[in-house]
Amino acid sequence: MAEGAEAERLATAQTSGWRRWGTYLAERAWGTVREDYSASGDAWSYFPHDHARSRAYRWSEDGLAGWSDAHQFVCMALALWNGNDPMLKERLFGLSSTEGNHGEDVKEQWWFLDNTPTHSYAHWRYRYPQAAFPYAELIDAGRTRGRLDPEFEIADTGVFDHGSWNVEVTHAKADADSVVMRITVRNDGPASATLHVLPTVWFRNTWSWGTDVRRPVLRSRVDTDPPADAATTVIHGEHAEFGRFAARSKPAAPALFCDNDTNTVRLYGEGGAAYPKDGINDHVISGSSTVNPDGHGTKAAFHHVVTLAPGAQTVIDVVLGPAEGDVVDSDAVVHQRRAEADEFYRQLTPAAASPTEVIVLRQAFAGLLWCKQLYHFNVERWRTGDQWPPPEERLAGRNGTWRHFDAFDIMSMPDTWEYPWFASWDVAFQSVALAHLDPEFAKAQLILLCREWYQHPNGNLPAYEWNFSDANPPVHAWAALQVFEIDGSTDHVFLARVFHKLLLNFTWWVNRMDSEGNNVFEGGFLGLDNIGLFDRSSPVPGGGVLEQADGTAWMAKYCLDMLAIALTLADHDPSYEDVATKFFEHFTYIATAAETLWQDDDGFFHDVLHFADGSDLALRYLSMVGLIPLTAVTVLSRDLRHRLRNFAFHMTWFEHNRPDYVSVVSHTMQPGKVGERLLSVVGPDRLSRLLETMLSEDHFLSPNGLRSMSREHLEHPYLLALGGNIYRVDYEPGESATALFGGNSNWRGPVWFPINVLVIEALIRYHHYLGDEYTVEMPTGSGNRISLAEVALELSRRLIGLITPDADGAALFHEYFHGDTGAGLGADHQTGWTALVAHLIIRTHADVPLSDPAT
Repeated sequence: MAEGAEAERLATAQTSGWRRWGTYLAERAWGTVREDYSASGDAWSYFPHDHARSRAYRWSEDGLAGWSDAHQFVCMALALWNGNDPMLKERLFGLSSTEGNHGEDVKEQWWFLDNTPTHSYAHWRYRYPQAAFPYAELIDAGRTRGRLDPEFEIADTGVFDHGSWNVEVTHAKADADSVVMRITVRNDGPASATLHVLPTVWFRNTWSWGTDVRRPVLRSRVDTDPPADAATTVIHGEHAEFGRFAARSKPAAPALFCDNDTNTVRLYGEGGAAYPKDGINDHVISGSSTVNPDGHGTKAAFHHVVTLAPGAQTVIDVVLGPAEGDVVDSDAVVHQRRAEADEFYRQLTPAAASPTEVIVLRQAFAGLLWCKQLYHFNVERWRTGDQWPPPEERLAGRNGTWRHFDAFDIMSMPDTWEYPWFASWDVAFQSVALAHLDPEFAKAQLILLCREWYQHPNGNLPAYEWNFSDANPPVHAWAALQVFEIDGSTDHVFLARVFHKLLLNFTWWVNRMDSEGNNVFEGGFLGLDNIGLFDRSSPVPGGGVLEQADGTAWMAKYCLDMLAIALTLADHDPSYEDVATKFFEHFTYIATAAETLWQDDDGFFHDVLHFADGSDLALRYLSMVGLIPLTAVTVLSRDLRHRLRNFAFHMTWFEHNRPDYVSVVSHTMQPGKVGERLLSVVGPDRLSRLLETMLSEDHFLSPNGLRSMSREHLEHPYLLALGGNIYRVDYEPGESATALFGGNSNWRGPVWFPINVLVIEALIRYHHYLGDEYTVEMPTGSGNRISLAEVALELSRRLIGLITPDADGAALFHEYFHGDTGAGLGADHQTGWTALVAHLIIRTHADVPLSDPAT
């Protein structure tokens, strides 16, 4: 465990209030399901970027380098103006799902450089053009480019050739309730230039929806003000729930005030607030009289105007804290918190890590922490409207069966712009990475999705706000085990809490995703978006049932993970032995059923179409779907039969009395090199055949990890005539060439971190059972034979190598990576599951790559 000031704060964070403030503001709240009150459910069109500066948000706020309290009563962020743009830069700009040639896509350059678990220190960098921001050019390019064209990014416009501003924001807490927001601006242009810098403080609008009409206030002066400091400007705030506070700017600057209310005149041609949400924007841009001359409102900004020579920089500090707080020495606070962050990460980083790995690990964790946001969404209130009745179509529309859902929590998001909402399987992977950094928060995230106000009464876990009912792969139990082990394997209460709720979820899967009761599972798209011939969440064209190799494998893995949890808990409570027996038996049923998905002639698992006339058709293309069965593996330790005799008795009984099932997993009765038992869908006899394909450079093995589709399909696409249509799967190593599932992600070739990490873990478990004597060729056909542990290590190194800091030492963490070149694709701040790179860096340099994989 780490020591030092940040570690001490983290240890007492639940009671000391050090989590009360943080970088909890999203970078996009427009275009989200929560803000969509349309009849059609077109969230992007209902609340576009053009409305964001003028329209009050209902559920949460957004901003640049944002800061807020955990309830988001008070928000603070940065606004900029280069003197040429038609609007203030208050939020990141990007294209909507219909504007981009590969779906939604942010068109900015920024980096998350640092953050600590208590947000005592955070660092952010942004590059802002000195010429007019090319809004129209970016929109036009997105609309005119096709799916086979690369995305048109801001750098492609050439706007930075005319000069840019390097803007860095540091948040450093003086104490649990006071923070220094340090803004450092540098002129990176060829000539002297002027920039308007507007640190902005505002209240989330809680007064317009009929539930609490009390209006908080920000004002420039109060009667109790001490004599004004000529070097400082103060904005005072008062909120009925939050209390009194103050924001102090140094150097001094004029304070501008408006209200966080919708500009109904601009948007709807109707009368409304005199000084609406975009009042400061309009005043700065065009001199409009849209700021309150009396110096009060619910949104305020310090208006700094700085002119700098080329290469020159300036610093602006804003201290936000209690109204009667002590004077803060900003320099001392920033320097101290930076030193404490350095010490915290020095202890967390393996001593053998390379200089590049040191940077990547710290910025991966920084991104994870910047992606923590307030997630606020009450589905019933959203469906029925607030003060205004919604269109009738909404009552039968999206998430209509999730009326119990009521979230108001700080959550780990996949990406603060492209995915400013949680996704259940993303949360699982994110929690594994977070566990190295902040195990209590990681555990709380996994528990949260299982609480009554999230989990459906039928047991389903909410997938994501676009459709809570979608089925994400059931990796929650795996994540709970990982977090438990990373945290020291002592918090059995946490493990039991998750286990009890996952029993409901497991039952939901069995009842809903095994339509024919044969232990072969469906599940729909299962997070792999466009990997199928057709939309796997829709009815099969021409009728029939799609029996999925990945759905079946996920359920086999779910059984084994639940078995491992039950056995771990049984060491402390024998009553868990009975349920462990249930999961052992259920695993054998599923593993037996998976036989129908194995095609012996090509040594691979495939989805199978089962038609009403009883005929079957295997979909014989090679995708990640057929590798997921590898991940369903666990090892039972040799002393298990002595530790848990009741479980051992029933396992022995089952082995002798149900040979029809056990014969399929006969390897379970064969002790490994050190006496363990292997439970797996893929036995040692088939393992070599599957790995031969997986480790072939003509199929899945790339210089940067495992592809999601065999490269063979580049020249040999898979074609199928069905229901009067021709369906086709190609190897597409880059962006998606189809619009399936929105077209903004691609599982037909690129390298994805989450599945790669699961395969790596599985290989280590197989190695634990088979030993060093079991070797495979890597790459296939090379003659280079290595152990499975060495394969796992090599795959880890290839994945780690995907993240490369730029010349300034800043790294981006993309959603997925080109299957041939390794170029980053998709969301470029996906320090959600791509932050698993930090997990890999720590594991590859550990004395033991994983904690003992034997249960």
